[in-house]
Formats: sequence, C-alpha cells, structure tokens
Amino acid sequence: MPAFIRTLPVLVLLSLGSALWAQDAEAPSTDAPEAETAAEPEASETAETETPESDPAQELDMGQEVAEDPSYIRDEYGDWQLQCFRTDAGEDPCQMYQLLREEGGNPVAEFSLFKLPGNSQAVAGATIAVPLGTLLPEGLKIAVDSGPAKGYNFSFCSMAGCFARIGFTAADVAAFKAGAEATLVIVPAQAPDQTVAIKASLNGFTAAYNEASVIEN
Repeated sequence: MPAFIRTLPVLVLLSLGSALWAQDAEAPSTDAPEAETAAEPEASETAETETPESDPAQELDMGQEVAEDPSYIRDEYGDWQLQCFRTDAGEDPCQMYQLLREEGGNPVAEFSLFKLPGNSQAVAGATIAVPLGTLLPEGLKIAVDSGPAKGYNFSFCSMAGCFARIGFTAADVAAFKAGAEATLVIVPAQAPDQTVAIKASLNGFTAAYNEASVIEN
C-alpha cells in the first residue's frame, strides 16, 4: 500500500471501508498481482544495488619499464673517467670526466672535457659545474700547478648548480698534459671577500684525452 494512504486520518479510512468491501466482493481479487507489483520494485532495486565483483588484478602494481641511463663509464685513466653516451647510430661519443671533491671528501664540482674539430681556435671544450651560491660576476679561474691563472665567465645556472662552458687552446691542453694538478677558484656569494680553491688531479689526463671524442656541435 502506498505510503501516502497510510497517512490519511483513521476516520476517513473507516468511512470508505464499506464501499471498498463491496467492490472487493464483486471484482476478482487483485491481491496476488498487487503483491507481484509490489515485489517488482524490490527486484529492480536489488539489481541496481548489485555491484560486479572487483578484479583482483586492478589492485596490483603491474610495473613500468625503467629508462636506461644514457651515460656509462667505459674506462678509467688515473683520476679521470671516460664517460660515454649511448646512441642509436655509429660510435658512442665519449668525454673526459672527473668529480671534484673538497678536503673533507664531499663532491663540490664536476669537470667534463671533450675535443673540438681542428679548424677551431679551441682544440678542446669543457663544462665545469660548481655549487649554487657562487658569485657569478667573479667568474671561474683555472691554473695548472704554479702557472698563471686564466679567468672564464659562467654561462648559466640551474637547480643542479652553475655552469661554465669554456674552450681550451692547444697551449692550455699541453699544460694539462704536463701538469700534476689544476686549481679551480671560485668566490662564494655569501663571502665575497673570500675564495674557494677546488683541486683537479691531472693524473691520467693524457691517456683519457687521447680517447676522448671529437664533438662537432
């Protein structure tokens, strides 16, 4: 029976009782169909509330392909590594690489060097990375052993540090080959009246240089 009928006053229901009884006596009973009709919404509601069983595989981590590191260390020459980069065509290009550390052993800079074509004034190029917080206008100074220093400008900074992209002449490379140690000098922005000297070993420089690739671009 619909809900709104149950809310009618009792007196109204009593006054209608005789008429409803007479109609029930003359007409065939519809109690069974009404019962079936009442049951149909329940079946429909049950169908709507049923949810398909969950697939256990949806809760599993199916994994992802891990990207291969494009760089690898092919050889080591003294304190220098030959860092190569995987390519799909031809021989993998390689550059010299050394991670520079301060006296406590913590890494503070990176020194990468590669050859340039012979028609350039610079016979070798290098990228040197130093920490953020370096006073950029003071630039980077490099000296070999007790020789005079040369100054270079920084090119840009990123979240990884500040970078100088520099070129070396044939005389510069000759000094590296003959030397024992190169000193890189930077100025911290928080202490502009001080300098920080970073040592780069030249042990193995010549052997690594001979294996380094010529980078056209």
